[in-house]
Amino acid sequence: MSNTDTTIYRKIIKDGLWHNNPGLVQLLGLCPLMAVTTNFINGFGLGIATLVALVASNVAIAIVRHWIRPEIRIPVFVLIIAANVTLIELLMNAYFHELYNVLGLFIALIVTNCIVIGRAEIFASKNTPLHTLLDSTMMGLGFMLVLCVLGGLRELIAQGTLFSQAHLMFGESAKALTLTLGANYHGMLLAALPPGAFIGLGFLVALKNGIDTYLKQRSKTTPLKTAPLTTGEVA
Repeated sequence: MSNTDTTIYRKIIKDGLWHNNPGLVQLLGLCPLMAVTTNFINGFGLGIATLVALVASNVAIAIVRHWIRPEIRIPVFVLIIAANVTLIELLMNAYFHELYNVLGLFIALIVTNCIVIGRAEIFASKNTPLHTLLDSTMMGLGFMLVLCVLGGLRELIAQGTLFSQAHLMFGESAKALTLTLGANYHGMLLAALPPGAFIGLGFLVALKNGIDTYLKQRSKTTPLKTAPLTTGEVA
């Protein structure tokens, strides 16, 4: 692997997980981000579905991109995405039926998710399948992490629990994974309501921007290391 390839891969990974995160920077897919993140498992379930749809659809588009005429590229992209989302929806209904009932319409709405169609148009239609695989995986993981963190925070504040519905994905034995803040915790209703989702996302965006600002200032104030003088050099 050349240094150029390594640089490209690193940039794709950093963009998807942090610098160009779909949920915190691009602010795409806010409808499911706000609607289903009432707890950690809901966010994790929809995040996995979105990740799989993003990877499968964009890699397929990258493979056939040379045979798609520019005039009809968007309808073709939508058809490919819809086929993959339908398959994911059927599999979730078969193997995770209770979680499927909870997430409901938002699984089918992945077809119209701006993240999926956006990466198809911006990246997959212009790059190789390998680069597209990495890009869609990192973008999907970045979005899933935001869903999980926001869902976990809202669940913890609103209900005083964490992983309370883990059995919907991992079976009855996963009920033991549930963490609680105590029987006397009464919760905060605002965190479970849509305004709580907006407030929570705002705090996450502010936290990311604060970290970026701190790292930028730190890089400016860090003194440059100079190599020691060798024989014959003049200071």
